[in-house]
Amino acid sequence: MPTVKPNKVKEAIAKIFHNSLDGFGLKEFEGIAIDEALYIVNRNDGKYYIQDLLAPDQYRVVYDNQKQKGHPEEIIRQLWVHKLRAGYQYPADRLAIEKSIHFGREIHAKKADIVVHKPDQITPYIIVEVKSPKEAKGIEQLKSYLNSEGAEIGLWSNGNKHIILYRPYPKEFDDTLPDLPKADQTVDDLLEAKKTLFEYTSAKMDLREIIKNMEELVLANSGVDVFTEVFKLIYAKLFDEVEARLHRPDNEVQFRKYKDTARTYQAINNLFKQAIKKWPSTFYEQENVNLSPEHLSIVVGELEKARLFGSDLSIIDEAFEYLIPEVAKGKKGQYFTPRHVISMAVKMLDPKRDEYVIDPATGSGGFLISAMYWARDQHCKSSDEAMREYAKERVWGIDFAEEISKVSRALMLIAGDGRSHLFKLNSLDPREWQGEDAQLLDARSKLQTRLLDMGNAADNTENRRTFHYFNFNVLLTNPPFAGEVKDPGLLRQYNFGKKNGRLVNKIERHILFIERCLDLLRPGGRMAIVLPQGILNNTNAEYIREYLFERARILAVIGLHQNTFRPHAGVKTSVLFLQKWAGEPLKDYPIFMAVSKKGGKNNSGDYVYKKMPDGSNMYDGKGRKVLDHDLDEIAEGFREFARREKLNFV
Repeated sequence: MPTVKPNKVKEAIAKIFHNSLDGFGLKEFEGIAIDEALYIVNRNDGKYYIQDLLAPDQYRVVYDNQKQKGHPEEIIRQLWVHKLRAGYQYPADRLAIEKSIHFGREIHAKKADIVVHKPDQITPYIIVEVKSPKEAKGIEQLKSYLNSEGAEIGLWSNGNKHIILYRPYPKEFDDTLPDLPKADQTVDDLLEAKKTLFEYTSAKMDLREIIKNMEELVLANSGVDVFTEVFKLIYAKLFDEVEARLHRPDNEVQFRKYKDTARTYQAINNLFKQAIKKWPSTFYEQENVNLSPEHLSIVVGELEKARLFGSDLSIIDEAFEYLIPEVAKGKKGQYFTPRHVISMAVKMLDPKRDEYVIDPATGSGGFLISAMYWARDQHCKSSDEAMREYAKERVWGIDFAEEISKVSRALMLIAGDGRSHLFKLNSLDPREWQGEDAQLLDARSKLQTRLLDMGNAADNTENRRTFHYFNFNVLLTNPPFAGEVKDPGLLRQYNFGKKNGRLVNKIERHILFIERCLDLLRPGGRMAIVLPQGILNNTNAEYIREYLFERARILAVIGLHQNTFRPHAGVKTSVLFLQKWAGEPLKDYPIFMAVSKKGGKNNSGDYVYKKMPDGSNMYDGKGRKVLDHDLDEIAEGFREFARREKLNFV
């Protein structure tokens, strides 16, 4: 009998899953004590074996040391067996592993990973198909199994995520379920049961994966604009969560899948219409959800699993980044700024509770949201109510892209209702701010309150007409890099639009943004701006650097890692920190400079997370994976530098 080293679960899992896309690749089973649920032994033949939970006297190979090859799908399969028994209460005599699939009278070579039978222990009820964490496909295979076996429910899982399909036999597949029914439930019971807001978790929810599932199931072939329809659903869900939290008994949610598809559509569309009334200016009152009741029912079955309020906003930001079509991203040079870059910039500039903050290229609102949270935690005694008041009064944003301005409004809603001063405008060209449209009138009226007092009536009148000089304390932005400005009327408004007294033919958009940002700041105001590295070291950009020295103190230059903006762009970028001169410029002063060596992403643009000694992901106190980057240390280094140099804002 070979020597057996008992229950080597963690050791085997570390070997099998260490190089998966998500650490261990077992997100589905967080909350389960895996080393207690499974039994793995290491025999002296150099292989690890896992005990079959449905046949305890049988063991299956899960890792071969000699070949350095693992079978992660076997781990995932046994964990689903455990979950079906312990979580869904199915008895062992209703479960089977590796059941052959029949097509008519033929027995197919394929075998279903797990089959849950009806109480008669013969008729297939649920078919589970498992894959390794790196596999993202298998839905069509599962559908074929459901069709051939006449099973009603299918579950596909790769350990990180799952999709549940519902096929009310003998109909074709046409629906999804939000969860599997328990052993003592019918599908109707599951769909009719009341749901409450706090049944859904937010800490480790992956909204991007949920949306990708929705696309694979129906959206890609539904004939609708995916971004717009998903955005409507998120808007409706936000409203539903607010109502459930504040006004409904037992925090009951209405954004959910019902037994009848027509009822599901009516409930979701009604929530959307109510959301428009509560939060106007994002959608028109006459708009409706354009998905068919059948398609909507499938989508809702996926989306209802998420809880948006209370979520880590980076999760939601990533989902919107995935949704924004290419025309609104790379072709206009707009890339969502990674949250760890934003956090560094906010920490270094330290916006105070009484300071006005603006981002003239708001995007998804990341800089503004981070400023709100910073003010709450550092200057508002961690009061959410104080943060909301701060956001309504002090937080301002401008962006010209329709899709992205909607995103920022939604994210500000989630963060704390900082929508009061978000405007869909072209930051570079105040000529476009004119007009009698209600939104333009509202924007001009509010923006006039932040104009700089020029010291005399004539200049103030001119400034009210041109919207040239503003009075903001802090500016944080990542302007679009791509594209050139050729409009003479726009170029005429800028110093950079002229050379040797003559109008230039064209200039890159981000160069005009540098000048515009300085004009938005009051004397003594400070800013952080993401720029192509060439602005700071190319010979032909010397005139830009000279201009900066004349108008502001260079506080810091932080070189970002080349992977920071992957997969959208690999251009080298830096974050430039300035403080606008309030008096005579200094001729000689120190500048803080640093280069990031750990960008938090790999060459493919996937986020990289810190690992524990056993190879598992490291989590922070809020249950979020800890990104592997060095920008926090750089920010702390700058703050120490600022205190030493007696800069007046730290």
